[in-house]
Order: sequence, then C-alpha cells, then structure tokens
Amino acid sequence: MTTAAFFVLAHPFLESAFAAGTAIALASGLIGSVVVLRGQVFAGDALSHVAFTGALAALALGVDLRLGLYGGCLAFALLLAVLGRRTGADDTVIGSVFAWVLGLGALFLSLFTTSSSGTGGNGTAGVSVLFGSILGLTGGQALLDTAVALAVVAGMVAIGRPLLFASLDPAVAAARGVPVRALSTAFFVLLGLTAGVATQAVGALLLLGLLAAPAGAAQRMTARPFLALWLSAALAVGSMWAGLTIAYLAPLAPPSFGILGVATAVYLATFAWPALTRHRGAGSTRATPPATVSGSGGVIGAR
Repeated sequence: MTTAAFFVLAHPFLESAFAAGTAIALASGLIGSVVVLRGQVFAGDALSHVAFTGALAALALGVDLRLGLYGGCLAFALLLAVLGRRTGADDTVIGSVFAWVLGLGALFLSLFTTSSSGTGGNGTAGVSVLFGSILGLTGGQALLDTAVALAVVAGMVAIGRPLLFASLDPAVAAARGVPVRALSTAFFVLLGLTAGVATQAVGALLLLGLLAAPAGAAQRMTARPFLALWLSAALAVGSMWAGLTIAYLAPLAPPSFGILGVATAVYLATFAWPALTRHRGAGSTRATPPATVSGSGGVIGAR
C-alpha cells in the first residue's frame, strides 16, 4: 500500500489523473447502473456524440472546451427529459435529436477546421476529446472534474433509492407518491454532467463503455438493484485504476484503451459467473448431510 501511494505521489500528473479518475469512475458506475436498468443505453451513446459536438462548438467559438462539453451535454439531457415520457425519452425522441446534433457537429467541425482557432496547437484538441486525455489534466482541471463528479455522486446518493423504484415500476412508484417525472429529469441532468466529465477521461468515442460495461457486469453478478448500483461503481473505479496503471507502465497504450480494456474484460468474465455460483451452490448442498425423517414427522438424525 505504501509503495502504491509513493508510486502515485511521485508523479504529479498521476496524482491528478488518479484523483479525477476515481471520482469520474465512481460517478460513471453509479449513473451507468441506472442507464442499463432503465434500458437507455442509446441515450448514453447519443450523449457521447453530443459531447464531441459541444467541444467542437467551443473550439470553433474560441472559448473554453469544457463550456461546450458541459453545456452541450446538459442541454441535450434536459431536452430528452422534456420531450420524453414520464420515465424518460424513448428511442424515437433520442434518435431524432441525435440526428440533429450530428448535423450540428458537422457544421462546427467545418467551422473549426477553417477558422483561425483551428490552427496551431489547437489541432490536437479534437483528438483529445475523441479519445480522452486524463493523464494530461492540469491540477486545476483535475480539481474541477473531481468536484463535478463528486457532485454527481452526491446527487445519486440523495435520489438513488427512489430513482431505482421509479425505474423498476414507474406506475406503482407514482401511485405511492414518488415524483417519477422529477426524478427522471434529475437523472438526465446527472447523466449529462457525467457524460461531460467522463469524456475528458476516456473520450467521446469510448464514453459509452465506461457507462455500460461495469453496470452490465454488476447486473449479471446480482439481481439486487441497489447492490448492483454500488457494485457497478466499484468495478468502474477498479477499471480506472488498472487502466491508468497500464498506461503508465506501457506508455504506448493510451489510458482510454487500458480503462475500457479492463472494463470490457470484467464484463466478459461475468458470463462465467452463473456457472461459478451454481457450482458453489452444488458444493454447499453436497456438504450438508440430509436428515432422516421418522414416520411421525420428527427428525431422528442425519445419515
């Protein structure tokens, strides 16, 4: 443990990456669990493209890239919440808005590549948005990303149980006085914030993997939604730590590759989980000697 702490603290860029990455992964794991539970993975995919479009808009206008990331993702999330049903947007709404956002992305890409802001050192900014640049975060950027991610975590802790209830059975939840529509709007806002902050860790193209892979693995490991919520967060954090370590030890491998590679490997490994649990259950059954029942219904002893 001491060696690991020294390993991180000896390099300021690793300290920033691990601090921000842990908070981002924790938020992504919690939000991703609800995304998968509600069957709204398409919304997460759409937000990844919105993040790229928002970043291109900021670059084309010559403002801070994060304004475009957070602003675009939040605006899109609120639009989905407003246009969708009580429990959230359906695929028709998402697909329609998604196509419009891709059109805006093409426009801003053209403006960015032809304007003066698209020359010089800014040429790599678009690539960093696509694939992430968590090892390149400054101390101030890491602090802001950590604060945003922890705000998402706090929001999920506050609304987690009623949100799960509303996601599993919205009709019964509404009948019992749960504000289903308000919870859905709050969920989309948190999802938008998570998409904006996670794009800086793994990039817009791989954002969906950080949302879906740990959550999918957790839901294959347990049928209890609240346990799956926190198990997804733990798997996401573990994938983040392992991916950052791989990126440091193998400099040719980008951090996003290591993070998503580990997350995907964990998800694939869970396909063996049912067989493992069945084998363990069969072993415990064999270890328990059966009882011998007398004719009067009483237990005489074990064979």
